[in-house]
Amino acid sequence: MIQKPPITTGKQNIQDKIYTLRDVQVMLDRDLAELYGTKSTRLREQVKRNIKKFPQDFMFELTEPETNLMVSQNAIPSKQHLGGSLPLVFTEQGVSMLATVLKSDIATQISIKIMRAFVNMRKFILSNADMFMRFERIEHRISLHDEKFNKLFQAIENKETKPKQHIFYDGQIFDAYLYVRDIIKSAKKSIKLIDNYIDESILVLFTKRNADVDMKIYTKTISKQLELDIKKYNAQYPKIEVKKFALSHDRFLIIDEKKIYHFGASLKDLGKKWFAVSKMDINSFELLEKLK
Repeated sequence: MIQKPPITTGKQNIQDKIYTLRDVQVMLDRDLAELYGTKSTRLREQVKRNIKKFPQDFMFELTEPETNLMVSQNAIPSKQHLGGSLPLVFTEQGVSMLATVLKSDIATQISIKIMRAFVNMRKFILSNADMFMRFERIEHRISLHDEKFNKLFQAIENKETKPKQHIFYDGQIFDAYLYVRDIIKSAKKSIKLIDNYIDESILVLFTKRNADVDMKIYTKTISKQLELDIKKYNAQYPKIEVKKFALSHDRFLIIDEKKIYHFGASLKDLGKKWFAVSKMDINSFELLEKLK
């Protein structure tokens, strides 16, 4: 029975079937079978009979992730076409050996074309190495920019980007309350408040903190009323520890030992009169050392 001639393929079409995997150029068994005018099952059978002629640097089987990659690049229509087996791929040396295994004039002719395509592809890569390196550097820079943008967008979504200075005017009680509440809710590990005028309204603010966030209040005087308020608060909510601290006239809110907010008024007077809030640079601030 005369074998049907293989599908004629130009040099460029052969090069389109050469892929880079594991840093080497390879061709899929199904593409080679098509070029040789035979079925991929027969090609694999011939390879199996002569397996000693195909060491790892001549031929190797794709892994599951590599197969998925080839499917995603449309090199393989779908995994259903594989019949349950993983594809074989052949390097330039493997293609040359394949021609000796198939033993036909057609296989020899096609192998010569394929070998030339490999050579042309290698020349193309070598002659454009600088361009590929530039592309890689550009992709790397784009990746870094994408990462920065993602962090920025995430920060915006999490409402973590607040102005460093903010002024509240007389009557902006609720706006000031929401501003401080969001600062408190942003804490992941700890909150420290320095304020000499503590009452139950401030304790209400800290019901908004996450349950596992450590909370300490530093104030000049701990009255009996404040002791009672703290005791009742701690009976229902995560504990607040109150300590005497007489070195500060101003009010400070410290979040996670990283962010420090300076308040122009006590937190109990939020929105009652004009006051400013400033986010301070923690690197130039010695307050945390004073609290230890």
